[in-house]
Amino acid sequence: MTMNTRIPAPRWRHLNLLRWVTLTTVFATLLLLPALHLYQTYVAAHAYDLLSPGEQRFYTFMETLTSPFTSDPARDLDALKGTTWSANIFGLKLSDPLAALSQVAAGQTLYLPFLLSALIPLVLTLILGRFFCGWICPATLLYELNSNFGLWLRRFGIHSGNRRFDRRLKYAVLAAGLLLSAAAGAVLTAGIYPPAILGREAYYAIAQGGLGAGSVFFAATLLFDLLVARRGFCRYLCPGGALYALLGRFRLVRVRRVVENCNDCAKCNAVCEFGLDPLHDRFGQDCTNCTACIAVCPTDAMTFTLRLADVPPQGPGHLGHRYRKARPGGAASRSQEAA
Repeated sequence: MTMNTRIPAPRWRHLNLLRWVTLTTVFATLLLLPALHLYQTYVAAHAYDLLSPGEQRFYTFMETLTSPFTSDPARDLDALKGTTWSANIFGLKLSDPLAALSQVAAGQTLYLPFLLSALIPLVLTLILGRFFCGWICPATLLYELNSNFGLWLRRFGIHSGNRRFDRRLKYAVLAAGLLLSAAAGAVLTAGIYPPAILGREAYYAIAQGGLGAGSVFFAATLLFDLLVARRGFCRYLCPGGALYALLGRFRLVRVRRVVENCNDCAKCNAVCEFGLDPLHDRFGQDCTNCTACIAVCPTDAMTFTLRLADVPPQGPGHLGHRYRKARPGGAASRSQEAA
C-alpha cells in the first residue's frame, strides 16, 4: 500500500444535518403537544364564547392547524399525548428507560405495562448506544446552541469554561437519584433530568401561562455548560445520560476511524461535544453517534461500523506527517540509514 492510498468510506456527512432536523422536530413537537391538549380542552368544554380574546385567537389558530387532519379534535387528539418522559403516539406507548427505572425505585414494585413501554427505547439503545442524547433529547438542541453561543463569545475575547471532571460522577448522580426516589416514594430523578424538565415547563408555559422551578434549574445547567465545562451537565451530571451510557456500552453501531484516510488534523476532537478522542480511536460508551466528527472530517476518515467494541488504537493516520516519517522509506527511516 502506497503512502497516498485511501480506502473508500461511505459518506455520512448529511446525517449531521438530518440530526439537527430531527432535534428541531422533536423540540417543536414538545411545544405542540401542550398546545394540542389545551385546544382539545377548549373544544370538549364548548367554551369558545367564554374565552378571552387572546384565547380565542389561539383557538382559531389551532383549529386552522388541526382541521386538515381531524374533524373531531376532542376525540382524535388523544392519539398524541405526553412528553419525552412518557408518551402515547397513535396508540404506541413509549417511556424513557429512566422513567421506568425511577418508577420501579419509587414504587418498589414492577408495573409490567409501564416497563413494556420502555422496551423499544431500551432495544434501540442497545443497538445504537446513547443515540437519545444526540438525536432525540430536546435539551440537546438548546445545549448545542449554547455551545455555539460560547464560540461566538470567544470572538469578543470572552472564553467559556472548559474544566474536566470525572465522567463517573454521573453514575453516582443516577444511583443517588434512584436511592432517594426509593426512600421518598416519589420519582425524584425527573426533577433533574433536562428532557423531563423541558416537557413540564412547556406545559406550564403554554397551558398555564407560566413557568415552574424547573426552568431555573435548566437555566443553571446552561450557565454551568457555558461558564464551567462544555456540555458539562450531559457529560458529568445527567442521570439519564448515565443510564443510556451504561446501556449503550456494548452497542452494535459505532463510529470508527479509517486510519488509511486520516491526516491527523484533529478536527474530530475539536468538534466533539463530549470531549472524546476520535483521533486516537477512543470513543467509549459516552459516544452519542451524533456524526459531528464524521461531518467535519476533510478526508472521509470517519464512518460507521458494526462492532461490539471500539477498534483498538490504530496509531497515526496514514495521510499524516507522523506516519509518513515513521514508515519505511520515510524521513525517519532515511535518517536511521544514514547514521
